[in-house]
Amino acid sequence: MRIYRFLHENKEYFGAIKEGRVYPFPKSEISKDFDFSPSAQNLDIVCVNFLSPVSPSKIVCVGRNYAEHAAELGNEVPKTPLLFLKAPSALITDGDSIIIPEQSRQVEHEGELGIVISRECRKLTENDDPFDFVFGYICLNDVTARDLQRQDVQFTRAKSFDTFCPVGAFIETDLDVSDLLVQTRVNGVIKQDGRTSQMVFPVDFLIRYISNQMTLYPGDLIATGTPSGVSKLNEGDVCEVEIEGIGILSNPVSK
Repeated sequence: MRIYRFLHENKEYFGAIKEGRVYPFPKSEISKDFDFSPSAQNLDIVCVNFLSPVSPSKIVCVGRNYAEHAAELGNEVPKTPLLFLKAPSALITDGDSIIIPEQSRQVEHEGELGIVISRECRKLTENDDPFDFVFGYICLNDVTARDLQRQDVQFTRAKSFDTFCPVGAFIETDLDVSDLLVQTRVNGVIKQDGRTSQMVFPVDFLIRYISNQMTLYPGDLIATGTPSGVSKLNEGDVCEVEIEGIGILSNPVSK
């Protein structure tokens, strides 16, 4: 199911869309239970203002989680997940512009599967099912100022400029993510073409691992790493991230 986040009469809701009507959750909290009956509360789609579907306390990213991507940047595959944080202020959504900052001459795309957390997730053990803590999945572009990443060594500045975390317009809740196509196109030309089955560390492993480093809260976002094929973005480009079973995230590039 596709879940959206929106404003109606200055109040924030999550909800689903059917036949031009928006069906909000009965409560503001994340839930997968919907009543699409004619008598259920619903709104005309023109009466709501759509927001980015996530508002995380943190964005936890996984570096070098595809072997070919690690190799193309001259890096070895890490023995344990390489984690870094991306500023939540970098978030934009489908259709918004990626803005190239003055400080960088090499801004690149990184199409990725994003995981949205459903409830507090802390110190999971082998007896816990990490998927019990997943609300759904989203298209994500981990935009990176590659020259600054190399200059700084650590990733914070290069990954956290405003507009450097585009995400799709909705969250997909019902999906097997073990082997999905992840593709990035620039001006219609395929640049990245990988599958989630190529991840060094799969989704369930990542959630369990991260939960033992930091507490994840409802709405937190995990970026799972990018396939090989990253390339430079230029003013006037249109960058699309498409993930099988989810859809397409599209963003123009400007200065």
